[in-house]
Amino acid sequence: MEEDDAEAAKQLKKLSIYGAARIIKRRDNSLYNALRSIYEDSIFVAEISQLWPSLPLVANLRCGLWYSSAFHTTCYFKSTDGHTNNLSFNTSRLNLHVALLAGQKGGCIVIDSTRKGKRFPDSMSRTIPIWTCVMNRAIVNYRRKICSDSLISGGGLDKSNQHENSEGQAPLDWDCSLHLPLWVSETERSTIEKRLERWTHQLEASGADISSIASCLRKPLRPLWVSQRTVIWLNEVPDHDSWDFTPIILVSASCSSGTAQHKTTSEFSWNYIAGAGDDEESWARGLSPSLFWKNVYDIIESGPDLCNRKVADIVEKHRVYLAQRGHTAPQVKVKGLRLPGSACNLSCDKSPLASEMANAEVDPTSSHENRPMTWLGSTNLSVCSTQFSAEASGVDCILDCSQESISISLQSTEAYLHLPMLNSKQDRFSLLSNLQTAVNFARSNLSKGKTLLICCQNGEDISICTCLAILMSLFDDQGTYDDGKSFSETLVTKWEMRRRLVYICKFATNARPSRGNLKQVFNFLTGGGRASSDS
Repeated sequence: MEEDDAEAAKQLKKLSIYGAARIIKRRDNSLYNALRSIYEDSIFVAEISQLWPSLPLVANLRCGLWYSSAFHTTCYFKSTDGHTNNLSFNTSRLNLHVALLAGQKGGCIVIDSTRKGKRFPDSMSRTIPIWTCVMNRAIVNYRRKICSDSLISGGGLDKSNQHENSEGQAPLDWDCSLHLPLWVSETERSTIEKRLERWTHQLEASGADISSIASCLRKPLRPLWVSQRTVIWLNEVPDHDSWDFTPIILVSASCSSGTAQHKTTSEFSWNYIAGAGDDEESWARGLSPSLFWKNVYDIIESGPDLCNRKVADIVEKHRVYLAQRGHTAPQVKVKGLRLPGSACNLSCDKSPLASEMANAEVDPTSSHENRPMTWLGSTNLSVCSTQFSAEASGVDCILDCSQESISISLQSTEAYLHLPMLNSKQDRFSLLSNLQTAVNFARSNLSKGKTLLICCQNGEDISICTCLAILMSLFDDQGTYDDGKSFSETLVTKWEMRRRLVYICKFATNARPSRGNLKQVFNFLTGGGRASSDS
């Protein structure tokens, strides 16, 4: 025992300052500290949501999803799109369903968080303000075009209706100005404003269904910012209907103090972590937001010493539950924290394109992890996570892109194809090497009028990219199956592929295809992977 202690002490002396700092940081960022911090921040989120109870709560993936058990839906605004040297408007992440939801409900509350030292993530400081401004500008352009067409066809417009759009509801004097928080510099504001026109043209050219949003929104979109440092007089909270805009209330869940906070209760002491929900792969040990909220009190009351074991038990029971029902349920393996070159384990845990969306309603009861399969208009294509594929109804055949095959009852064994694919970070060519087989399988079934379900582990990335390849290869730009005729006559561009992705995202609002996988799809469509009818 003494020899082990001496060896551990010897190894500690060999550590660099950087290595020691990393070990201390990992100890401070323990599982219990993260989950307890999330729980404390969720109380603030609940208080804000009660100020405007009729507004739906929207989680900005993935971090924001941890901070409430009562989200209506999710969105995906990336902070990288709002970084100072990377300002962009990404048509692959249009979040049109958020604009539709805000129009239907009169606004919405978006939840996210950020690490210590910042009040708001860049997604809220820049990405969403840019998004609301571009959306407003596109709506104005659309309404002006409609009014112009009405003037030409009708020979004039009644003066009493000159401030109304074609639906007879919203005025044409729409607020298209850029609304940014005060901490964004004038230099950045100027840079953003110079690019707004180009971004608006990109949105309009992407095939996005602006008409649906224009008919749904009565007032222009506008962001508001709320953090734990925001002062709100409870007796003076305005009703959201009293504003002359549709509010997108941006709530940063975490405390922005730049100093470490050590907190103590009557039972436990713990260190507060700002933005604890971020980068869940590094700390969550297989726990998901839904599992956390189903067992929140048991986890919080277990305390720092027993938290890891409690979470491991919850995750394993859930894995067994899924496995018994035929779902893919990989076992979670957790590595203990070790000193470099040391046998001394510092962890106490030893356990393991059409307008079909024009009248669409955003389902207020949908959630990120309980989302059933999504049909892509009238294409006979649908996508979902592998977890829901076994219960899928109205499906004739299944293309399974997850790592493990599933047990499912179909009319014939040929109706199920298992093509295990890895994401681009694990294998840069996995998707590319399997897409031809996927397209051939789709052709053999879609040509007979059958319906096809494409599923992957999360239903957000690989299945979406596979569906995109099939849609480009076998359908025309109206979403009609043509066995690849239009594909063989068309030069595929990144812009055309992006238009098709926008079409998919109209229906699969949880789609989050990675750049690496999209690149493989483009290489397939433009290279030697073109599907031929006789293949």
